[in-house]
Amino acid sequence: MKIPEWIAELPDYPFPRLRRLLDKEIPRNSVIDFSIGEPRHPIPEWISSSVFEASSGFGRYPPNYGSPELLSAISKWVQFRSNVSLNPEQEILALNGSREGLFNASIALNPAEKNGRFPYILIPNPLYPAYAAGAAAAGAYPYFVPARKETKFMPDFAGLPKKILNQTTLLYCCSPSNPQGAIASTEYLKSLLLLAEEYGFRILSDECYSEIYQCNKPTSLLQVAAEMNADLDKVVIFNSLSKRSSLPGLRSGFAAGGQNAITAMKKMKSYGGAPIPSPLLATSVKAWSDEIHVEKNRQLYQAKYLLADQILSDCKGYHSPEGGLFLWLEVEDGEQTALRLWQELGLRVVPGAYFGRTVDGYNPGADFIRVALVADKEELVVGLERLRAGI
Repeated sequence: MKIPEWIAELPDYPFPRLRRLLDKEIPRNSVIDFSIGEPRHPIPEWISSSVFEASSGFGRYPPNYGSPELLSAISKWVQFRSNVSLNPEQEILALNGSREGLFNASIALNPAEKNGRFPYILIPNPLYPAYAAGAAAAGAYPYFVPARKETKFMPDFAGLPKKILNQTTLLYCCSPSNPQGAIASTEYLKSLLLLAEEYGFRILSDECYSEIYQCNKPTSLLQVAAEMNADLDKVVIFNSLSKRSSLPGLRSGFAAGGQNAITAMKKMKSYGGAPIPSPLLATSVKAWSDEIHVEKNRQLYQAKYLLADQILSDCKGYHSPEGGLFLWLEVEDGEQTALRLWQELGLRVVPGAYFGRTVDGYNPGADFIRVALVADKEELVVGLERLRAGI
């Protein structure tokens, strides 16, 4: 039997592609892995004891949408972070990691047609692959909008033809952006909300890197929507404990937004989502309720930004990221550069093209590499010095 066309047509995930590119080669130096954005900072010391104290919960099915205690803790955090008051039961959904929600949101919220025609879902390019997979699974046309240096690495959604916007049902945005580390300005977010209002679509805002930044704290789309008195049903934001708390293995995140959207996503989750295990629900409550470990985590990343600036600032193609975990370095050919850095220097980085899509012969990631700033200080210094020599 054939597999579904939408699955067959998806490109391979970036990391299997990277293994095919690099693993046939033996590097001439010790390996430093800058490829995967997996946080490596120490987890809060109270995490293990919290899971142990609630471990009897592994013997029961957990609540599908999140416990009342967790939904309340997330609501309080949103109020603290963005000055937006949400109904915990109606406007927040706990997720088994934000990727679950970012993928399933397209399926839950995309109508079969828009204005009598095939629906479009707008996606930044380069992108987090779950956006495109969700759009394809929803039976929509993923419309990739380039995020170039000339547009400060944010897609120019407002510049799209009206015929595209008239068919748009959903728009994915990401700030700080993965992979470029750009932070959307308040004016940019306002323009997206006005566009959504004019053309009648929803915005899915991936804010998973919101607590990792250099100087300027990223603004949540939810906050801008509330300040504009915009229709909150046009907005769904996504966040998680993975980057904020250096807890990627906890698999704990949330979606928040208008009641109609969250209700539809809950229905979808009832059939195809994975609830957070009860001991991890209890631990997540503590993580969302504590900012001390978040500040310590952010300071560690800020020190890494400074190291990158000191070592790479005079390299052609370098720009200091505003937020997130990555350097997005402009090179002549990302794939060839990644292969050469591996062969000659033992550096494992990802070609930018693997996070992009080629549209009309153009892939906006083709001349970039992505470098994850997740190693400890000593390894990071060695790796960045090698990177400087290699580019």
